[in-house]
Amino acid sequence: MNVYDSARMAEVLAPLGYTATETADDADMVILNTCHIREKAAEKVYSELGRLRQIKEKRAGGDHGRGMILAVAGCVAQAEGAEMLRRAPFLDMVFGPQTYHRLPEMVARASRGAGAVLDTDFPADAKFDALPKTELAEVDGEGRSAFLTVQEGCDKFCTFCVVPYTRGAEYSRPVDEVLAEARRLAAAGVREITLLGQNVNCYHGQRDGREIGLGELIALAAEIDGVERLRYTTSYPADMDAALIAAHRDVPALMPFLHLPVQSGSDRVLAAMNRRHDAEEYRRLVERLRAARPDLALSSDFIVGFPGETDADFRATMDLVAEVGFAQAYSFKYSPRPGTPAAAMDIQVEDTVKAARLAELQDLLNAQQIAFNDACVGTVMPVLLDRRGRYNGQLVGRSPYMQAVHVDAPEACFGEIVDLRIDAAHANSLSGGLVAGDARLRA
Repeated sequence: MNVYDSARMAEVLAPLGYTATETADDADMVILNTCHIREKAAEKVYSELGRLRQIKEKRAGGDHGRGMILAVAGCVAQAEGAEMLRRAPFLDMVFGPQTYHRLPEMVARASRGAGAVLDTDFPADAKFDALPKTELAEVDGEGRSAFLTVQEGCDKFCTFCVVPYTRGAEYSRPVDEVLAEARRLAAAGVREITLLGQNVNCYHGQRDGREIGLGELIALAAEIDGVERLRYTTSYPADMDAALIAAHRDVPALMPFLHLPVQSGSDRVLAAMNRRHDAEEYRRLVERLRAARPDLALSSDFIVGFPGETDADFRATMDLVAEVGFAQAYSFKYSPRPGTPAAAMDIQVEDTVKAARLAELQDLLNAQQIAFNDACVGTVMPVLLDRRGRYNGQLVGRSPYMQAVHVDAPEACFGEIVDLRIDAAHANSLSGGLVAGDARLRA
């Protein structure tokens, strides 16, 4: 979502003459687009601001003819706007994720030297239709894959999470608007689209007076010429309905890889997190998904050391991981986020205990990822080659399961979905070769 948001900011700034630069040293404006999910990520913002302050002051005292506008955007800005200006008074702009369409106005005010701009409202005009309609949204992999936001905000109020406070209430884009953007992306050469949302499978768009869910939206997007692959993220298990499960069975373009965060395997902890599912419901959901798409692989999120988590609770998480099996996963120690109910709980787990549990969980998750990658050796996979590798003649792509795949291949393969024979597996990637008989071998 932050990648997509950064692209929208770039689009808004383009009419003012701004284009991207590779380094902060020669930038007229630097915007840190932030995430507030974890404490460490928020603190990194202040560390980076210290470095950027030096560049800003150097430019102000140099012969560049103009200084640098320094800004912080996104969820940290939304949650800590006034405090951020107190800690970093050299900032020119601090603004939340619902205000990007007002960037030109903010830049004008900052350029006039009228003082720091703070904009962290949830204005009624901040939804998608207030943003500019461009020919291309954020495109990754040199134009072959793209993010397309279809839903924003969250109404679930998990006790550890700041998203409802920084992103606001759930909102779904109209169906025709989403499809129109998907067509523009496909016309620009995009082959793979990832549908985004803070809780994307609660999508409920309107079309012709009726409500359409994510499963039907995926089916409609798959009918667009040029769209060969579809993904979606991030999912909330309790909002995974029958139509979306059926899409995994019925829509070939929908990749067999799903990020489905469970957070914990303990029913007691899940209840304390205000998750609207228990561990058994998650297991049954996985069974239904794998029955619909037998080659489906899963990734998930896990939090260890949530307030009050006991050894038995942690063992329940380990049992669930061992039973379900994950191709990838993200796991973290619980960190209190200011203003969330969990931060006020008086049964916080010692950091040494959290660290030990995280290490044990990650050992198991890493072993599962390596085993999944190893099982791919000897298979033939369709891989979207959307990046150039470090070495001459090397291309890099993504498999249906989001693994990075390296291959020596001619330039004619770039941007194509190519069948590759997987020859070797590594901890975080695969390598392979073109299958015998591919005409591009002679290119």
